[in-house]
Amino acid sequence: MAKKPKTYLIDVTNRDGVQTSRICLSKLQKTMINTFLNEMGVFQSEFGFPLTRHETNYLNANLELVQKGGMKPIRLGGWLRATKEDVRNAFKLVPHLKHVNLSISTSDQMITHKFKGKLDHASVIQEMMEAVKEARKEGADSIGVNAEDASRTRVEYLIEFALAAKEAGADRIRYCDTLGFDTPFSIYERIKILAERVKIPIEVHCHNDLGMVVANSIAGAKAANDAGEDAYINTCVNGMGERAGNADLVSVILAIKFGSGMQDYLLDDRVDLKVSWKICKYASYAFGVPIPINQPGVGANAFAHESGIHADGALKDRRNYELYDFEELGRGEPEIIETGRKITAGEYSGIKGFRNVYEKLEVPFKDDAEATKILELVRYANVHNQRPLVDEELKFIATYPDIARKIFTMTP
Repeated sequence: MAKKPKTYLIDVTNRDGVQTSRICLSKLQKTMINTFLNEMGVFQSEFGFPLTRHETNYLNANLELVQKGGMKPIRLGGWLRATKEDVRNAFKLVPHLKHVNLSISTSDQMITHKFKGKLDHASVIQEMMEAVKEARKEGADSIGVNAEDASRTRVEYLIEFALAAKEAGADRIRYCDTLGFDTPFSIYERIKILAERVKIPIEVHCHNDLGMVVANSIAGAKAANDAGEDAYINTCVNGMGERAGNADLVSVILAIKFGSGMQDYLLDDRVDLKVSWKICKYASYAFGVPIPINQPGVGANAFAHESGIHADGALKDRRNYELYDFEELGRGEPEIIETGRKITAGEYSGIKGFRNVYEKLEVPFKDDAEATKILELVRYANVHNQRPLVDEELKFIATYPDIARKIFTMTP
């Protein structure tokens, strides 16, 4: 009996999310998001750019954390242009990289007006195949090939491109709706044809320019599954991403788990929705972007009822006006806010106040010498983040001081 296809999540907050104009994440914040994604059961985090020099120490430190067992079983994948030279240089800078996505444009628009004669349709395929083979030669365990602007690419050329990627050794094709051009109807039809003709798992990468990003992502994954192939949906925490954003991580999970007609489609069973509240709150703080009150699942109004009829119905039976329970998203526990004296740990902290902060976190130090070592890192972390550290960050630094030191280190 054939194995039933599944849908997996590849979160791209630390790659596409941080490309959102006018926002950024520190390397510690990116590390914490990787940690929370792992806790949430996300299959893979696209954790950064192996060729970007200010990422090098962060990328290597996170891969070391994986090797030490501090971040498993999540995969950490790097984004690269699909060129042989970029692949070769990436593995020099990040030698333990095992998962990559190689990206190149495939639409007539971009081949003509972006490459400006440097590449044509045939050489795009040639460049991509050489990059895939080079990545495998360098030791990549999994390779995704990105067809940038796939939604505006002629279907027959997209099939030719995908067949060549498969022949070169790619594990999956990333169908990129780069401009948010697709509708749920067009993306279903196109991905169904692609998956049936090429017989390869499909990664669905959508943008929200027309406000349909979650619907498009679900439709694309459904098409791949209907064609008998696994699907991988690209998400970002809180829907961050270029222009109008990417597919919101929590919304995608909710749509698959509770959406009409989705009950027979399998979501990666490692996914734990209860981490939603924690990761969304943290990302909001790290990005400095509030969660909209009407955000599915985690917004302040997601379970709020004021209308008399709605309030009465929800009190009688929550299923009258709620598709899912707030407890399923890790919500419901009261949050304590200190209103009296509070000692904080910052870039100018002294040892006594610092130890008081960690005592409240129930993190012991054997002596002042050990505490001073962590204090120095916490000082650097505050400079690094440019905002007060949260409890999870403080605990991470104390647990993995050597990893933290590498994350904070940059050499221009």
